[in-house]
Amino acid sequence: MYNTKEIKEDIFKKFGKSKKNTGSPEGQIALFTHRIHHLSNHLKSNRKDYNTERSLVRLVGKRRSLLDYLKTKDIERYRNIVKELGLRK
Repeated sequence: MYNTKEIKEDIFKKFGKSKKNTGSPEGQIALFTHRIHHLSNHLKSNRKDYNTERSLVRLVGKRRSLLDYLKTKDIERYRNIVKELGLRK
C-alpha cells in the first residue's frame, strides 16, 4: 500500500510541524499531493479507470480549496508550501 502509517507520519512531521499535527493545512496539502502523484501514475497505465479519475479530480479540488484558504489566512505559509511541494502556482 502506498499510504502506510510511516509515510503519513513522515509527511506530517515534515510539513505539519509534528507527526501528531494532522489538522494543519500544510500537512493535509502535502498528504493530498502525495496521493495525487500516486493516482496520476496509476492512471498513466490504467487509462479507463474512471473511478480513480473521479477520485483524482476530487482530491485536486480539495487541495485547491486548502491552498485558497491558506492563501487568504497567511500568504507566507502559502508561498512556502507551494515552493516546497513544487506546485505550479
